Amino acid sequence: MDETLFSQKVGFELHIDDKYHNALDIEGFSLMMKDPSYCYKFYWLEAIVKLISEGVRETTFDEVINEMISNAWYSVREFYIHLSGIQLDGQVRDGLERAVNKLSDLSGLPSNVSKVEIKNAIKEHDKALKEVKEQLTNMVPYRALAGFFSRSDEAADWGSIKRLTAYIERISHDVVLLPYTLGPSSKLKKEIYFEPAWITMIQDNAVAILGWIQYEKVKWLQNNNPEVPGLVYKLAPMDEKMRKLNNVHKLWDGILELNEVRDVFTGDPICSKKYDVDHFIPWSFVMNDELWNLMPMDSSLNSSKNNKLPKWDPFFSKFAQNQYLLYTVIFENDVIHKLYEACIRDNLHSIWAGQELYRKGNTKEEFYGILEKNMHPVYDSAKRQGYEIWNR
Repeated sequence: MDETLFSQKVGFELHIDDKYHNALDIEGFSLMMKDPSYCYKFYWLEAIVKLISEGVRETTFDEVINEMISNAWYSVREFYIHLSGIQLDGQVRDGLERAVNKLSDLSGLPSNVSKVEIKNAIKEHDKALKEVKEQLTNMVPYRALAGFFSRSDEAADWGSIKRLTAYIERISHDVVLLPYTLGPSSKLKKEIYFEPAWITMIQDNAVAILGWIQYEKVKWLQNNNPEVPGLVYKLAPMDEKMRKLNNVHKLWDGILELNEVRDVFTGDPICSKKYDVDHFIPWSFVMNDELWNLMPMDSSLNSSKNNKLPKWDPFFSKFAQNQYLLYTVIFENDVIHKLYEACIRDNLHSIWAGQELYRKGNTKEEFYGILEKNMHPVYDSAKRQGYEIWNR
């Protein structure tokens, strides 16, 4: 198939069939995410593409903003991502992040709820959310089309929403067909009319376009959250099948048959087959199942700890004690060593852990020192990102 591509920046290529280049201003479309001031510009275009791909032909600012909030919820609430960083005074910069946080405060919803539950909560608290939602409509719906405006000799009047709405209608009718035009209503009730030719192009290329948006969004988010690992995995709910804890559980089962292991948080002996393998630093931050961050834990406590950070003192020293027990048994018992080797492929990717922590011959003090030196900065990053401290 003969096709042409465009790319906003080197690193991602979005392929669009030539027939659309001949009929539509694809270059103008490629500029819809150029030079954003805030992250919600990405979420605006993403929401529009998703609505069009679902067969929506016209909508309102209100419906698009609702879609944006529900799309951003998981990143903000489950993973504590700051959509446009934070100000020097610690305040949130991005209006969409503020909207998600306000909805969370109003609704009390847990971080891992479904999209349907989020949208139901938005409707329930719509009046209280009105102000933060309206702020998101101030410029982005218009600025997103700015890449097309250079085709016209007439300059846009950015000082008046009414004149800007009329300008968009004229441009789309007389100069270049825009992806959408706007109706006469104001604020959240303002209508959005998607152009049929653009609907067809977006529906035909929705997967590729959403991949392009995600690529640009990840670059933006990583730049504004430099300490956050695995950010590309933090844009949507994760498939639990990706978790790799089975071999680690078998390893701790083997150790429990030989030694008493005490729960880090209760001090009580761990009962075989009545425990969970959990992360000291939450999985939602580290996004991996590394052996050095895993511990056997009383199943009854797991739900209360959930997505929180344990207090470093006194719990890290107790965690390190269990880790050192695991380390010593690995090199004392051939059966346990084989169970450890089974963990290597899925649970031991950190170079420092393989080459320093789990090398044979470490003293207790050396082992504790290596573990603390490498875990404490990760713990502090999670704390700065906003992870709640678990007051056990």
